[in-house]
Amino acid sequence: MQVSLATAPGSADKPNEDFAAATPAVAIVLDGVTQRAGLDTGCSHDAHWYVSQLGPRLLSHATQQPGSHLTAALAASIEEVAALHSATCDLTHPGSPAAAVAILREQPSAIEYLVLADCVLLADGPGGLHLISDDRVENVAQDERRATQNEPTGSPVHSRLMRQLVTEQQRRRNQPGGYWVAAGNPEAANHAITGTWPQKEIQRVAILTDGASRLVDLFALADWPELLDQLQHNGPGSVIHDVRQAENSDPDGCRSPRYKRSDDATAAYCQLTS
Repeated sequence: MQVSLATAPGSADKPNEDFAAATPAVAIVLDGVTQRAGLDTGCSHDAHWYVSQLGPRLLSHATQQPGSHLTAALAASIEEVAALHSATCDLTHPGSPAAAVAILREQPSAIEYLVLADCVLLADGPGGLHLISDDRVENVAQDERRATQNEPTGSPVHSRLMRQLVTEQQRRRNQPGGYWVAAGNPEAANHAITGTWPQKEIQRVAILTDGASRLVDLFALADWPELLDQLQHNGPGSVIHDVRQAENSDPDGCRSPRYKRSDDATAAYCQLTS
């Protein structure tokens, strides 16, 4: 498997809360959950720290234990990072550091995937186009979500409404009937979306954080096959470049309402050599 990666922070004054890495058989992308100013998290660590700890462990488990299920690799990684927190960190707090996760692993005769929270995995080949996404977070706090869309992105009112939205989302995080994300409890791994495809059916795969997938699902500047073609021919960096142009042309979210003017963006393109 040949993998190309690109990632860029959404803001020059904040660290990138995404993470991406690959081996010849495994590619992973993480999207750290941004912690809103003014809201308690119960922890001294931030999302950037969390993905920088979870990412290498997840890549190691998924690569060194190819016979294990991807949910087992994710659960073990979550548990190991939980042990790194100090005694003052409350990992039961719904605002504790967390991340969305996507994993692709090539086996001799199959392609495995795992998606947890709002990363996107897109696969294409003789078996057709497959879009794997986890939209459970979109189904909670819908009234609060709609309210944020009526205000200019980044305005004081929008920021206040965003804190209300995040507070309501956190009430449903890692709860039955809510949504699931990698955080302090390895049980979340068991609620990931997983599956396999016969290797002969898949030729290329894209793994995207929502900061990169917004080229299609927010700005509608391409469709999914066009995005795959762009990744294949122009590379992941070109997708992020086009996202930044779209964000800059609509800084207040008047045409495309969103949580952030500019988000961390990561794209991985995987070409299956077989």
